[in-house]
Amino acid sequence: MRIVIKKKSAFKGLSLPENKFTAASPIEILPIPEKIMLPLQQSIGAPCDFLVKRGDMVEAGQKIADSKSYVSAPVYSSISGKVSRITKIINPATCAPMDAAVIESDGEDRWKERKKLFDINKSDDFSALRKTIRSLDKKEILDKIREAGVVGLGGATFPTHVKLNPPKDKKIDTVILNGCECEPYITSDHRIMLEYGMQVLMGLYIICRTVNPENIYIAVEDNKEDAISHLEELIVNMGLKDIFKIISLKSQYPMGAEKTLIRTIMGRSVPMGGLPMDVGVIVNNVATAKSVYEAVIEGRPLTDKVVTVTGEIKNPGNLLARIGTPISYLIDRCGEADSGFNYIIIGGPMMGTSIAGTDFPVTKSVNCILLKRSKARVEQNCINCGRCVRICPMGLMPLVYVRNVKKDSVEVCREYYIDNCIECGSCAYVCPAGIPIVGYIKTGKDLLQNKK
Repeated sequence: MRIVIKKKSAFKGLSLPENKFTAASPIEILPIPEKIMLPLQQSIGAPCDFLVKRGDMVEAGQKIADSKSYVSAPVYSSISGKVSRITKIINPATCAPMDAAVIESDGEDRWKERKKLFDINKSDDFSALRKTIRSLDKKEILDKIREAGVVGLGGATFPTHVKLNPPKDKKIDTVILNGCECEPYITSDHRIMLEYGMQVLMGLYIICRTVNPENIYIAVEDNKEDAISHLEELIVNMGLKDIFKIISLKSQYPMGAEKTLIRTIMGRSVPMGGLPMDVGVIVNNVATAKSVYEAVIEGRPLTDKVVTVTGEIKNPGNLLARIGTPISYLIDRCGEADSGFNYIIIGGPMMGTSIAGTDFPVTKSVNCILLKRSKARVEQNCINCGRCVRICPMGLMPLVYVRNVKKDSVEVCREYYIDNCIECGSCAYVCPAGIPIVGYIKTGKDLLQNKK
């Protein structure tokens, strides 16, 4: 029985310069920073409330903020030390203020005590590990995931315990683990598959225990042959070959988007305005699966992230950073930045967010810090070439959104399913008029949200 299956793309995508300079760079554990800053809004849903106050001493792995809302995820300190300040910072994605706690390290790295059910680095008795996982019921697993603050680490940051508990009328028959990482420059997920493959696979096994799917697929683009081979070997050695299948996909953008992935692998189209669960599918990122394993088996909350630091910098690399670490600390670790870069981007060049400075911290959503040299494009009038329509992986009409946002006729945008736009940036990339189409789409969505 084959483990690796090749699939052709079901949409017309972009062939972008990959610039995966750090693909062969092993993950480096970043030293503990002198201080961290922890925003309370690090996931989709309700913001958290402080559980600590200025002057409190905290341990690494201690919960510092939580919410009573179901759609939310708690925040944990990633270092031990003193809460020196409660402040507000600006969210670069929304420009909205949000509460944050500043914690100064005591240099001791004292951790909150936790119970480990299995040590995957000391034992290869995977049958015993699977038995341990099967002994946990769905509620226990979801409670552990929620309590650890695990969210979607592919960038969306939707609370994982919510995603894995769909309504009873939504029958999930397929789980897809997303290891595509289709944006240029970013290699953090690639390295996670190579260096934490066992944790990723057992995290996927735990995820599947919550929904009991008929099909379990691991999607990896064909430019990561080493990851495909490594995961295939692990699947055999860990006794998972009868339940896990690897789907090798063409490397193109935006293959890693949930809806394009589902259409390519399953031949199913998520309805306009719908979610993957509407077609019986749940998609999780490989970093999320790793964190699910750590939460359920190791009792470890989400306190660190693998972040690619790349672009116009001397020594680009992949760093395991404590959440809350200033971005400047990661950049300094990778050597002197090259002269001439004019953009600092959190994320990739297609969907990332440009920031003005480097004081902003690593949060649950940060997977890349990109220093980029780029010429500013001058916006001109639309020439009605239709390229944005032809390239859109969702079959939408981006030019309609631009025109109607400019005219303040945003209700028309709703009629053309603006909410179904995944903001991949393909339309803006091919636009010969240099129109920042995604910017107009985001504005349109915000205006419609404010009208509700």
